[in-house]
Amino acid sequence: MYIPDIELQSAAAISQFQAKELQHLLGYLRQFSPFYKEWFARHGVDTDQVRSIEDLQSIPTVGKEELQERNWDFLCVDKSKIAEYTTTSGTLGRPVIIPLTEKDLHRLTYNEFISFSCAGGTDKDIYQLMLTLDRQFMAGMAYYAGIRRLGAGVLRVGPGVPSLQWENIRRIQPTTIVAVPSFILKLIAFAEEHGIDINASSVKKAVCIGENIRNIDFSYNVLGKKITDKWNIQLFSTYASTEMQTAFTECKAGKGGHHHPELLIVELLNEQGHPVPPGAAGEVTITTLGVEAMPLLRYRTGDICQYIEAPCSCGRQTIRLSPVIGRRRQMIKYKGTTLYPPALYDLLSEMEEVKEFIVEVFSNEIGTDEILLHLSPAEESEETDRKIKSYLQAKLRVIPQVKYCSMQEILKMQFPEGSRKPVKFVDNRGS
Repeated sequence: MYIPDIELQSAAAISQFQAKELQHLLGYLRQFSPFYKEWFARHGVDTDQVRSIEDLQSIPTVGKEELQERNWDFLCVDKSKIAEYTTTSGTLGRPVIIPLTEKDLHRLTYNEFISFSCAGGTDKDIYQLMLTLDRQFMAGMAYYAGIRRLGAGVLRVGPGVPSLQWENIRRIQPTTIVAVPSFILKLIAFAEEHGIDINASSVKKAVCIGENIRNIDFSYNVLGKKITDKWNIQLFSTYASTEMQTAFTECKAGKGGHHHPELLIVELLNEQGHPVPPGAAGEVTITTLGVEAMPLLRYRTGDICQYIEAPCSCGRQTIRLSPVIGRRRQMIKYKGTTLYPPALYDLLSEMEEVKEFIVEVFSNEIGTDEILLHLSPAEESEETDRKIKSYLQAKLRVIPQVKYCSMQEILKMQFPEGSRKPVKFVDNRGS
């Protein structure tokens, strides 16, 4: 397993390394970034006084709103240098364009190379990619390039179609799959229906993208348990975003996604913008290192996580992030209770009576949050309805509105035209 030397250094050495990289970044932004030049002037920031990671707090944070409204003002190179145009998924509004230069593509490849190495990957592995490599999707391209850098084999099957996935597993004998966890459940269901012995297959590991498989204490959540109860494979969780061009990936210890300090400065901030201590929830705020086309400084991702400072059993000294607790803009205030969608996903995934679901939130006539659950029931009956509503009341103490839909209706909502990943949360609240 390859571990970069900087990730084995002490916290003090890592901080010193990052402070030096931060100096380079600030000079680069002052010279080439139209947005940040104006941002520093507007807020009276003297970047010469920012000499440590702690000094970053003198610079106001930037959010998705600024990136959406002034997308091209963040660009630091001439467009002739752009090698690839990618976009965010648009989960929280209009997609943002993230261009990459040739140098950025090499950085992205390195990121996934060390991420797959972190997840126990070697040049002996064969990876089956169950995701799209088109539609301006940075992650699919990054996975492919990182696997090639690792020296492993790669099989680009694309998303969906369990029959095709199993046919390729039978013929090519991949060791690892890269997939959305909820799709792995569909693979298991197909195997059971067609008499495929999944535990006799070549697949021994799964790199899970886009959905949590763990609770905050790193035990498997409902999704993780459902997979591992039936399929004896090792699951590795990942967390990333297009804007950060970097991934936090678990090692075999399964105790959080590892930070790569040569690629990213990461802060976890409370609602007042102050750093939170280890074990407290905070908004992941990132500063990219080594990005040429569109570097970001103190960018609030909107994702709420916790972090661990203690060294990992794998030897890395870097901090580790918990699964995403929720997104700040998706927080639901429902009848005196604060909820994040992932908690509802876990609840609904536990229920045998529910096959698929969509969580919709909207504002009622007095401006407070209402929840409407679109559910595809295992069977439509009064008994099923009673069980679902009793369970919801027991777990939430209140019953959200429920609308029963066919599986076809749910899937149409989950995969709207142009979508790159399943949509499980629809926010129809006013701004």
